[in-house]
Amino acid sequence: MTRDRETERIVLLFPEHPGRVPAAEPDSDPDDSLWFWDPAIHIYPPDPVPPSRSHADPIQVESLTEGRERRFPLDAYLRPLAGLSLPGQAELERFVAHKYRRNMKRSTLEGTVSNGKLFLRFLEQQGRRSVQEIRREDLEAYVEQEQDRGMKPCTVKGRLSHAYAFLGFLIEHGEVARELKDRKFRIKLPESLPKAMDPADVRKLLSVINHVRNRALILVLLRTGMRIGELLGTKEMDVHLKERRIEIPQAEKTGVGRVVYLSEDAQAALHAWMNVRDSRKAFLFYAQGKRRERMSYVAARVLFVKYLEKAGLADKGYTLHRLRHTFASEMLNAGMRLECLQQLLGHTNIQVTRQYARLTDKTREEEYFRAMEVIEKDGIHGHYQLDPELQAFLEEEKLLD
Repeated sequence: MTRDRETERIVLLFPEHPGRVPAAEPDSDPDDSLWFWDPAIHIYPPDPVPPSRSHADPIQVESLTEGRERRFPLDAYLRPLAGLSLPGQAELERFVAHKYRRNMKRSTLEGTVSNGKLFLRFLEQQGRRSVQEIRREDLEAYVEQEQDRGMKPCTVKGRLSHAYAFLGFLIEHGEVARELKDRKFRIKLPESLPKAMDPADVRKLLSVINHVRNRALILVLLRTGMRIGELLGTKEMDVHLKERRIEIPQAEKTGVGRVVYLSEDAQAALHAWMNVRDSRKAFLFYAQGKRRERMSYVAARVLFVKYLEKAGLADKGYTLHRLRHTFASEMLNAGMRLECLQQLLGHTNIQVTRQYARLTDKTREEEYFRAMEVIEKDGIHGHYQLDPELQAFLEEEKLLD
């Protein structure tokens, strides 16, 4: 079935609008039947290619070929410091300029300014007039202040890391004493397990999502493990439905590109959306009423919460990021190797991926229940006997009295 015939099929489903092609923007009611997901549709739109400039809409060409991230001038990042006179402000501005020249990501530059501003304000409150007056105890006091303000341990650790990075820059330029980074003050974070959705809850959630765009968004997150920011930043040209893959040229969090793959249900949901979406939009999931802007995180979160309430799961504490945890847990339970999962999730450190192994270690689970079955059936009766081979080894090594 060609794409033209499929459009005719959709129009014929709605005789009250004869000859009208469905609008690309959803109606005010997100569950309008025109936007229902139809699993019977099995045609795949061709991979988008920037049209020839000789006959194409110039705005459309620009939207398809524009850069991933517009490069802002340095002054735009330094604007939050304008009009201030904080101790070390000139040094902080040099530090930001240094990162800017190294082509650091926008989020990194913004975080450097915001966290640096917090640190310099604290130094001002401590009576420091320049960075040369910073003492080691200032860093510990800074941590204590953030803890007293109710900041989470990971937030406090992040702000302390920013402060140490700033000091490292100053040490390299000989402006502060090297001893400030000796014996770093470290914050221990709790090693909590990642939380996945219960399989029954996943089925409940999917059963109430009929809106074609929203079903595609939720299923792609669930079946690829993409971060929500990565998916919202995905452009139509990054999607290759026939090959069942999505390219992430540069992850927002790590800056490392990767490829993720689509399951059959995610592929079906995504091609249903691509058959009715506005092809002039650059982003796969775009904002309503905007020409090229992508959907915001707030909008995605609102629709996710709406479906949780509809499925009776509002009290479970599920978030969009929980879909990523669910993907990782299901992959490991299905036998995927850690090294392969690491690449799919975009983790730069495999230790982060190992957290999911702690959650889904079937070998450990089987060993536990096998041992417990022996205890419950036969009992130990108060007599603990070493394994004969282990006992012989210990006696040979003279480790057993």
